[in-house]
Amino acid sequence: MARFLFVVPPLVGHVNPATGVAAELAARGHHVAWAGHEPLLHRLAGPDAEIFGCAVPETAPARGADLKGPAALRFLWEEFLIPLADAMTPGVHAAIDAFAPHVVVADQQALSGGLVAEARGLPWVTSATTSAELIDPLAGMPKVAAWVDELLTGLRIRIGDGRGTADPRFSPHGVLAFTTRRLLGAAELPPEVWLVGPSITARLSTTDFPWSWLEPESPTVLVTLGTANADAAAGFLTAAAAAFEGADRRAVVVDPGGVLGEVAENVLVCREVPQLPLLARMDAVVCHAGHNTVCEALWHGVPLVVAPIRDDQPIVAGQVADAGAGVRLRFGRADSARIGAAVETVLTEPGYRRAAAAVGRSFRAAGGAPAAAGHLEQLARLGAPVR
Repeated sequence: MARFLFVVPPLVGHVNPATGVAAELAARGHHVAWAGHEPLLHRLAGPDAEIFGCAVPETAPARGADLKGPAALRFLWEEFLIPLADAMTPGVHAAIDAFAPHVVVADQQALSGGLVAEARGLPWVTSATTSAELIDPLAGMPKVAAWVDELLTGLRIRIGDGRGTADPRFSPHGVLAFTTRRLLGAAELPPEVWLVGPSITARLSTTDFPWSWLEPESPTVLVTLGTANADAAAGFLTAAAAAFEGADRRAVVVDPGGVLGEVAENVLVCREVPQLPLLARMDAVVCHAGHNTVCEALWHGVPLVVAPIRDDQPIVAGQVADAGAGVRLRFGRADSARIGAAVETVLTEPGYRRAAAAVGRSFRAAGGAPAAAGHLEQLARLGAPVR
C-alpha cells in the first residue's frame, strides 16, 4: 500500500475536502499522514490522525472589511501565502523525512507543499479547494501575474534552493479540482486538471444543535459567512437577521463572533452549526460564496443567495448565478430589504431549486472523494505524472 502526505494550510475550508479524500484512501488500506497546523488538524482529521506539525505565522494578519480587488490580492500574497509558506517549510521537510510518502497532496494555499515535493523529486498533486484559480483570474492583469511569479521565484529559491520550475498551485502531476463543469462553466482548463466534484463525507462534529427548533412545514434558511470573515460580519448578519423579522419563514444564523444582539423569535443564532446535516433540512442558503459552502448547499440541491466579499468569492458567486442556482447580491449594499427579496426569489421561483439540483447531480456523477482517491492511487502506482 502507498503512503500519502497531505499538506494543508490552517483553514477549515481547505482541510475539510482533503479529509474526505484521506478517509477514502485509508479505507482502501493506504497510509495517510498530514502536515499542517496540529490543533486544527486534530479537530478536523480526528484525534487518531498521524500529524506532523508545521509552524504558522505567530499572528494572523488583520484585514479590514473594505480591502478588496488588487489591494486584497496583494494582502493575500504578501501577508498570508508567502509568510505561511516560509513558516511551514521546515515542518514539511521534517514530515517527508519521517513519513517517506510516495505522493504529496498539497493544497493550493500551502505553497511549501508543492515546492518542497518538487525540489525533493517526489510526485505531488495539487488540491484545489476553490475553482477561482482554475480559470486564471490574472489573465487580464499581466503585471499582477508577473509580480506573483516573482514572489514564487523568490519562495522557490528560499525553499528548494531554486530547484524546480512548476507553479506550486498547478502540479504537472495532477490537480484535484473539487467542482464540475455544471458549476465551473466552459472555461478552458489545463489537461492535468481532474474535475472530481466536491469531497462530501461525514465529518467529526462536537456541535450541539437544537433540532427540535426546526419545523418541517416552515421554510428555513441558513445564513453563514464561513469561518474567515469575522471582520466583515456584523453589518451583514444584522441585516440578514432583520430580513426575517415578521416573515413566514425561519433562519438559522451562524454568528461565530457573537456580533448579533436581540433577534426575532423565528431567527436562531448559533456560534457554529453541524453544516452538512443541517443543509439537508434547509430550503435556501445565504452566504458569502465561499466555495465549500456553495458546493455543500448545491450537493443538497439547495438554492443560494450569494454576497461575495473578496478573494475567490466574486468568481464563485458568478458561477452560481450563471448556473441559475442562486441570486447574487452586492455585499456592501445588502440591506435587510435586498436580502429578504433575494430569499423570497429563490424560495418561490422553482427554477433556482431545479438548477441547484442539476448541479448536485453533476457533483455525484463526478465521484467526489472516491474519484480523487483513484487518481492518487494511479499516480502512486506509476510514480510518474498522470494525464
